Amino acid sequence: MFKLPQTATAPFCPSEVRGSIVVPLGASFWKTLLRFAGPGLLVSVGYMDPGNWATDIEAGSRFGHGLLFVVLVSSLAAMLLQCLCSRLGIVARLDMARLCRERYRPGVNIVLWLLAEIAIVACDLAEVLGSALALHLLFDCTLTTGIAITALDTLIVLGLKGQGFRRVEAIILGLVLTIAICFVLELVLVQPDWAAVMHGFVPRLAALQQESALYIAVGILGATVMPHNLYLHSSVVQTRLVAHDAASKRLAIRMCRIDTIGSLALALLINAAILILAASAFHATGRHDVAEIQDAYQLLNPIVGSAMAATVFGIALLAAGQSATFTGTIAGQVIMEGFLDLKIPCWQRRFITRGLALIPAFIGVALFGDGAVGKLLVLSQVVLSFQLPFAIYPLIRLTSDRRLMGEFANGLLTKVLAWSIFVTITAANVWLLSTALK
Repeated sequence: MFKLPQTATAPFCPSEVRGSIVVPLGASFWKTLLRFAGPGLLVSVGYMDPGNWATDIEAGSRFGHGLLFVVLVSSLAAMLLQCLCSRLGIVARLDMARLCRERYRPGVNIVLWLLAEIAIVACDLAEVLGSALALHLLFDCTLTTGIAITALDTLIVLGLKGQGFRRVEAIILGLVLTIAICFVLELVLVQPDWAAVMHGFVPRLAALQQESALYIAVGILGATVMPHNLYLHSSVVQTRLVAHDAASKRLAIRMCRIDTIGSLALALLINAAILILAASAFHATGRHDVAEIQDAYQLLNPIVGSAMAATVFGIALLAAGQSATFTGTIAGQVIMEGFLDLKIPCWQRRFITRGLALIPAFIGVALFGDGAVGKLLVLSQVVLSFQLPFAIYPLIRLTSDRRLMGEFANGLLTKVLAWSIFVTITAANVWLLSTALK
């Protein structure tokens, strides 16, 4: 008989918290939804990190609201993929990395593991640079000092050990709401043309005719879906205690779908807000050359006419950089345990990842100065984009396998949409690589 545990407390790492958050049987819709809410929020922070800022600011500055539809389409693709991840974790009761280890040859798994680790380091590089840049802009410290300060976030992760997974989710919620509130204030200050905003969400292939516009669109696509988030989501949904019968799994899938779509809708609004801010503050005033985050910060006050505009922007950037710290640590733990069956303390995992990200950050700033930040941010997003097909492919194969998923396997429409996303991202990467080699 299915019994609920007596406690819902848990350590920080997901491998030790499977089924640790109790979902009361027979509870109301809203109470049940609140118990399932959280995993979608954890993965959503990867969709609003400083790497996304760099592509959105350049898109808004150069092309106004014209590429807003790319943000929308990319976010819809992300919603589908993340929903597949949550369904996989709920039905199979194993995360995607562990399932890959069981189904693929050792050599293939090593390659997939290395690619996933590279993606985590690339994402962490964006977090280091974003946080360091925010500290530099807000407190006038050097970028090198800001980068060094970001190394201390390992102490935050260590301090959260044993505090419970719900507390981690609450901290992430606080940081995401900080970003959202900051951009609401920014939009109030810049007063965008909402008719132009609505028009920008309408897909138009003509907007991609220029090669530079297509290049930025590929950047937005690559910055939107994070490879390690696919592994992460299939694991963290298992923190909710769900019975093994079909009806309970169906309920869990439904609730996790609402959590995922709601969280990624918030990420979509934040990314759109960044692009709208750049379009309204810079493109509309004739500044089509703003491509760096620090340039946007410096120009906001004189253009918007408010002394608080740049400060609010800097606070949001700092929150964006720090929010992904937690999810990067958890994702790294999931991937290492899944592919290698290797467990190490979370703070050690955080120390290794951040240490690997600090090396290119320090070298880039030392060699090229402050101008290296924008280039490194774009590079990190390109790296993420190239890793993405290697995470999407096993996800689609696993969720389409009826021996594993039973009645919850992908239907024809889901398969068509998922494989279309895979082909589009792969083609975009090939185009980007061919352009770079010219």
